[in-house]
Amino acid sequence: MKKILLLGSTGSIGVNSLNVIRKFPERFSVSVLTANNNIELLQKQIEEFHPETVVVVDINKAGELKSNLKENCKVLSGKDALCEVASQSDYDILLGAVVGFSGLAPTIEAIKRGKRIALANKETLVVAGELVTSLALEHNAEIIPVDSEHSAIFQCLVGEKKEQVEKLIITASGGPFLNIDKEKFSSVTVKEALNHPNWNMGNKITIDSATMMNKGLEVIEARWLFGFLSNQIEVVIHPQSIIHSMVQFVDGSIKAQLGYPDMCLPIQYALTYPERFKNDMERTDMPKINQLTFYKPDYEKYTCLGLAFQVLADGGTAPCILNAANEVAVSRFLKEEIKFSDIPVSVEKALNKFVNHATPDIETIFECDRLTREYVINL
Repeated sequence: MKKILLLGSTGSIGVNSLNVIRKFPERFSVSVLTANNNIELLQKQIEEFHPETVVVVDINKAGELKSNLKENCKVLSGKDALCEVASQSDYDILLGAVVGFSGLAPTIEAIKRGKRIALANKETLVVAGELVTSLALEHNAEIIPVDSEHSAIFQCLVGEKKEQVEKLIITASGGPFLNIDKEKFSSVTVKEALNHPNWNMGNKITIDSATMMNKGLEVIEARWLFGFLSNQIEVVIHPQSIIHSMVQFVDGSIKAQLGYPDMCLPIQYALTYPERFKNDMERTDMPKINQLTFYKPDYEKYTCLGLAFQVLADGGTAPCILNAANEVAVSRFLKEEIKFSDIPVSVEKALNKFVNHATPDIETIFECDRLTREYVINL
C-alpha cells in the first residue's frame, strides 16, 4: 500500500489522479489532499478518500471548510502549508498536479526526503531544472513524469542506453488554431482558445496549448528529465494525439508510445512504475483511427515555442522569466485584459527586461519569478 500526497486535487490532473487511485484501493491510499479554493469538490474528496491532512491555500476558504467538515481531518491553510505537508506528512509518493510555479517549493521538500515524485507540474523543472535534478540525485529521489509526452519518452527509454539515443521527438496536437492564420490571433476569444480538439485540461494548460507554449515548456522539462541537449529534442505536430512521443536511436530506429488521449494512463504508470496494472481504460482502435499525420511546427506562427528553445539555450534564470511572464500573461488573457496575440509579446518583453543570472540559487529563482510577475502585471 502506497500513501499519496496529492498537490492540486481539485484540478484536471488531480481529479484524474483520484480516478486512478479509486480503481486500486488495495494498492494506494491518500494521506494528503491540497487545493486552492474549490472546497466544495475538496469536501467530497475528503469524504471519499479520508486523508489525514488537507491544505486549502485560500485562508478564508479553509475556515469555511473547517466549519462544514464532519471528517476527522486536519485542515491547514496558506501557501506555506504546502511545504509543511511535503516536509512533515507521512506519504510515499508526491503527485504534483498543481499548475505553475507554486509546485516548486513543496516538490523540493519531497525530494529532500527521498520520495518518489510523480511530476505533472512541468514548471518545477522549467524554472529550476538543474537545481531540482541535482537534489534528486543527491537524495536518491525518483522523478517519474506524468505529462503524456514525457511519460511516452520515459517508457520508450526503459531498457535502452542513453548514448544510443539520437533524439527525442515530442508530439504536439497543434491546439485549436492549427489551421488558423497568425493574423487572426489578435481577434481570438477566450472561448475559442479554450476549445481544445483532443484534451480536457485546465484553463491555463489549454491556453498554453493554443499558443504552443505548453510544448515549449515540455521541451525544457525534457532536457532536465532525460539529460539531452536542445539540439537533440524535436517537436512534431501530430493532430490525432495518438502517438504521445517518440525516441529515435543512432541506428535510425524509432520507438513510439501510443494510446488513447487520456491522462489516467500516464498517471497510473507514474504511480505503479516499474509495474503495469491491468485497467479498464479505453483502448486505441487503430483501424478506427485510419491515419496518423505529422507536420513541422511554424515557429513564426507559434512564437512561444521559439522563445522556449531560446531560453533553454540561454539557461540561467531565462526559463524562470519565460514561465513567470507566461503565467501572468495567460491569466490576463483569461480575464480579457489583453489579447491572445499579446501573450508572446509580454513574454518577449520580460525576457528583454531582466538580466539573466547564469547559475542561480533557489533564492535568486524566487526573486526572479516575483520581479517578472510584477513587471508583466503592469505592462
